[in-house]
Amino acid sequence: MVADLFGDTNLPVVPTAALNEKAKKLRELLNYHSWRYYNRDNPEITDEEYDKAFKKLQELETKYPSLVTYDSPTHRVGSKPKSAFISVEHAVPMLSLDNAFSDKDLKSFNRRVSQRLEIVEPLEYVCEPKLDGAAVSLLYRDGVLVRGATRGDGTTGEDITANVRTIKSIPLKLQTKNPPSFIEVRGEIYIPKLGFEKMNSEARAVGEKLFVNPRNAAAGSLRQLDSKITASRPLEMAAYSLEQIENYEKPKTHLETLEMLKDWGFLVNPYIELASDIKGCLSYYKKMEEIRDQLPCDIDGIVYKLNKFDLQKQLGFITRAPRWAIARKFPAQEKTTQLLDVDFQVGRTGAITPVARLKPVFVGGATVSNATLHNKDEIDRLGLMHGDMVVIRRAGDVIPQIVKVHIEQRSDDAKRILFPINCPECGSPVERATKTIKLKTKQHTKKEVVYRCVGRLACRAQLKQAITHFVTRKAMEIDGLGEKVVAQLVDLNLITSPADLFTITKEQVLSIEGFAELSAENLLSSIASSKAVSLKRFLYALGIPEVGAGTAARLADELGSLSRIMEADKLLLTYVDGVGLDIAEEIVNFFSDIHNKNVISLLINRGVTLKGENDLSDQYKFKPSLGKIISDLEIPHVGDKFAHFIAGKLEVSDLINIKPEMLEDITTDKGRQLGENVKIELLRFFGAEKNKQRLACIDNVLRKWGAHWSERGVPAINTSKTGFLLGKVFVITGTLPSMSRDEAAELVISNGGKTVTTISSKTSFLLAGEKPGSKLKKAIEHGVSVISEDQLIEMIKG
Repeated sequence: MVADLFGDTNLPVVPTAALNEKAKKLRELLNYHSWRYYNRDNPEITDEEYDKAFKKLQELETKYPSLVTYDSPTHRVGSKPKSAFISVEHAVPMLSLDNAFSDKDLKSFNRRVSQRLEIVEPLEYVCEPKLDGAAVSLLYRDGVLVRGATRGDGTTGEDITANVRTIKSIPLKLQTKNPPSFIEVRGEIYIPKLGFEKMNSEARAVGEKLFVNPRNAAAGSLRQLDSKITASRPLEMAAYSLEQIENYEKPKTHLETLEMLKDWGFLVNPYIELASDIKGCLSYYKKMEEIRDQLPCDIDGIVYKLNKFDLQKQLGFITRAPRWAIARKFPAQEKTTQLLDVDFQVGRTGAITPVARLKPVFVGGATVSNATLHNKDEIDRLGLMHGDMVVIRRAGDVIPQIVKVHIEQRSDDAKRILFPINCPECGSPVERATKTIKLKTKQHTKKEVVYRCVGRLACRAQLKQAITHFVTRKAMEIDGLGEKVVAQLVDLNLITSPADLFTITKEQVLSIEGFAELSAENLLSSIASSKAVSLKRFLYALGIPEVGAGTAARLADELGSLSRIMEADKLLLTYVDGVGLDIAEEIVNFFSDIHNKNVISLLINRGVTLKGENDLSDQYKFKPSLGKIISDLEIPHVGDKFAHFIAGKLEVSDLINIKPEMLEDITTDKGRQLGENVKIELLRFFGAEKNKQRLACIDNVLRKWGAHWSERGVPAINTSKTGFLLGKVFVITGTLPSMSRDEAAELVISNGGKTVTTISSKTSFLLAGEKPGSKLKKAIEHGVSVISEDQLIEMIKG
């Protein structure tokens, strides 16, 4: 029959009815034999016969484009590359599943299902191996594939129709003469183990980067803009559900549905079984766990689905998952192998990370030859020595790690692993990092587990990674500068800092392996166009430790300019949302470093301009107050409350020139004087020259920024011992027009009043700004007077 379809090669200019029929028969023939080969592993014709028929159909469609149809197998070779994927919405959300982690969890799930259904008889479940791949949705109209989409966030995915058409186990046309008018089939795209090994072998042979595991390879292959690349990958799809169906009677059970999908030409996992009760589910799990290594594809657990659709419908869904299904993952796989050596890698911030070099072992779906040891403390905890037999654990994408040492197998001459005291890359000293943490009213310096090379950009390892980070998409976005190119630039001494990128010449680029005239020009063009950059991207590009893209954006939004960020005290940096003391210290340390300052100066001098620098944000302007600053200076015994009393009586100039008699007139809201401990600590702290200078600097910077509390319309503080608000109790809520809530509290306390956080019958006033929330309702219920900021100021003025 195959030979009969080739016919005469002298074709007319316009396709005749006979040619239309010939193309149709070729499509049907090729789709049928593709299904036999990929989904049934039972071919009826030779590869040579298939290829000959395929070539003939290609010739017909090339000469007569009108013969091309949606279900043509020629779509499987890929089409023109796309510039981007189009977002598509799922009519029925692609939900995730709840998880069970033990036999007990699974039994509890079954009990909940039985109770909700009010059924005492055993329930049937379909047990499915949980393939480790990427979920897709396929739409068919009148039996023809019309759309493929990724899961995305479950509600919105990406249109990958051109790519799914290249996957040979996905039928382009259903194998039935009476298809439904519309269906949605869902399944898992995966790469079989043999296909994965072959793909990596081919990549290794030509020196290309190897894929980490089949799941990543499948997901990445599916999202290629060039479908020809997808077509070259050994992808398969196993259908696992029929989500929508129109003008066709749907089966009554899940298992019957899978059989119908198989009849229509879909590949369905052959290891799926029906369990008659929960005991059968538990037995299936144990069986699959034992044979998982022998399966042709990776699985990471079992999915259990209630078999009968009427019962599924009764149970329904919760927000993110169906009530009638649950997934149980397998525990992480472990294997024993030998530790051959330990290398010490230097990261972008100088962190020294030990990496174990292992005798290769297959575990968790991949061959593992390296494992992270995290830090020196982990080596000490494990008691590792060279040549030890160790247990490796790996699950999914988790980085392989050593979890146990077989000390009983250790040789007598085993040697300790010595953590370097000098950087293995540049020879600079290695120091243990410290972190400042706040404990009640004082700071404490804590040693961290990280050890760092202090060489910074003088260390080639740090320089390479710093520049690789500098050019990334979220940073300066310079195309054409991958890790290998950056390494060559550094090794050839063409760049010694990120600023040198902006003076590099075409001749220098051409000296780098892999560059020709056009690629060199493209790189230089990309470097030139990157010079105009937003402040947030520039900050992220600098690679300040602990400052990710989000923190960089908040710094830019609130402080508005690079100069403000560079001159800010760490205390002022902590007033930016999401910036804690540890991050603030990293920022201050970075901008205090003379080398970093020089690099920034060179970048600006060489044409880098910061787009969108702004004034200080209104949000930030109302955050600093003297009371808050005194509190945040971490003076022993001086907490928030005392800090506000002090700020109500003294100015910055008083604190800088503090004398014992200045503290005598400061009283609390109960009329008591400051305690002796508080006075001693205030005199000690502000008697130190460095603290005087720091407070004066903070004061000057805030005045320069226009964020000083004295410039925000706050009335003069009352200095009498009684005050206009004596005995009054205030609750403050909402956003006030010209001061922060802390400032308002400070104003109330300094004028004899008291602030509390909750409304009660003892509350005198609710000071309310915009969006007062539930406290306004409570104030009305308790008969508490509600006042505005203006009314408070009038009360103080008397």
